[in-house]
Amino acid sequence: MAQLRRLEPDSPSRRHDTVYSAWERFVQGEDDLRGVRPEIAISWHRCRDQYRVDPCLTAAPVAVAEADHALEHDVVFAELGFRAAALTHEIGTTGGIVTITDATGRVLAQWGDQATRAAAIDANLAPWFCWAEGTTGTNGMGTALMSYTPVLIRGPEHWCRAFHDWTCAGVAVRDVVTRDPVAVLNVSCWRSDLPATTGTWLGNAATMTQRILRRRAQDDGVELMAAFDHARSRSTTPLAAVDPAGRVVLADDTAGVLLGIPGSTPAPEPAVRWKPELPEFIQAAKYAAKQAARNPEWTGSTQIFTRLANEPTPITFRPVFLSGHLIGNLVWFGRSDGDPLPRTAAGSPRPEHPHRMVATRDNRMVLLRLPEVAVAQSDGNDVWLSTDQGRLRSASPGLDKLESELSGAGFLRVHRQYVVNLSRIREVERRFKGELYLVMDDEEKTMVPVSRRNAPAVRRALAI
Repeated sequence: MAQLRRLEPDSPSRRHDTVYSAWERFVQGEDDLRGVRPEIAISWHRCRDQYRVDPCLTAAPVAVAEADHALEHDVVFAELGFRAAALTHEIGTTGGIVTITDATGRVLAQWGDQATRAAAIDANLAPWFCWAEGTTGTNGMGTALMSYTPVLIRGPEHWCRAFHDWTCAGVAVRDVVTRDPVAVLNVSCWRSDLPATTGTWLGNAATMTQRILRRRAQDDGVELMAAFDHARSRSTTPLAAVDPAGRVVLADDTAGVLLGIPGSTPAPEPAVRWKPELPEFIQAAKYAAKQAARNPEWTGSTQIFTRLANEPTPITFRPVFLSGHLIGNLVWFGRSDGDPLPRTAAGSPRPEHPHRMVATRDNRMVLLRLPEVAVAQSDGNDVWLSTDQGRLRSASPGLDKLESELSGAGFLRVHRQYVVNLSRIREVERRFKGELYLVMDDEEKTMVPVSRRNAPAVRRALAI
């Protein structure tokens, strides 16, 4: 009975703090978010303005979509399940429950304190219910799917009033190649604080699981290179091997020139694979990967503009599988075989880029016009912007995502850690060993290094 008494709700006055007051104003249409953490404010904006989630929702809806994940991601669910089950006793003794969701926010499994699990039933915090942010608002599981870092959602930071009694912490495990979320590991407590070790435990579990995915991805890269060598020995047509995200593991010299990357330079490690300078090619490669995952017999072709010709070049994609799962595509240049890709898959018309960027300063969101931004710099999973309003943290999680959003808007990736606004470059400095540095026109005259692999693209963009 002690456990049941512990779960009895106490006075509602506990909710009337700064965050709850801001929540009340915000759900009524005001934008005064003083005292609300920036990551929560951004999530609330999504829930209210984009998803239109009812803040009076009392329970998560049933998950209607079947899981559509690659078979190799089953290892993620198995690993997370093993780690969660091993911690069941420790989490349970502090009144916590552990949940695992798939990439759609559907709860797959749950462990922990029986009394808390009983309370969770009222909110449908249980297997086969959907906790995606777009259906259930700001919460540990759904908001983690939107983030590249662990998230903590406390009490009234939840979008739906019915969940204000909960404190949740979640972390997403992401595919190391595509960066898409695969699963979320989450700890929740009802009317009590999370265990002090929650953050460390979640971080370690995610890190160990990502490490398994990284090893598998590197093995896949080696196999993709072997498929490239086999195909290259039978044909002289320019050839490249690309992963499902459109990054190049290996290309011959001619294909390397067409793609704007080094030729005959293997890159099996997923973190350092070559990114082509052709957004249309990357988009077509991603489409080809999705088609091949659905139909292993699929091959397709399209046309793209390369750096060397005014006329489009035909390319053909053929998938490569290892033990039944897709590891990438071989791409032949100058050939046109298989199903034609739709025009939109090859990037025509181009998606519109945003007219504004969202950044945060203290507890406020700052809306920036693109010309106000000089440099975006990654710092771990955070992205910092050098702007006319000072140094601000971007609301966009990860430099890769920001680069994708700004593709075609006058921004260029010049280094693993930097994206620059080409119109804000004031000077180009060449160092003793030939290294290039860009001097920006912001107030700090920021110096941005150019990596060797990005130097050719910078020279072309600046016509130097």
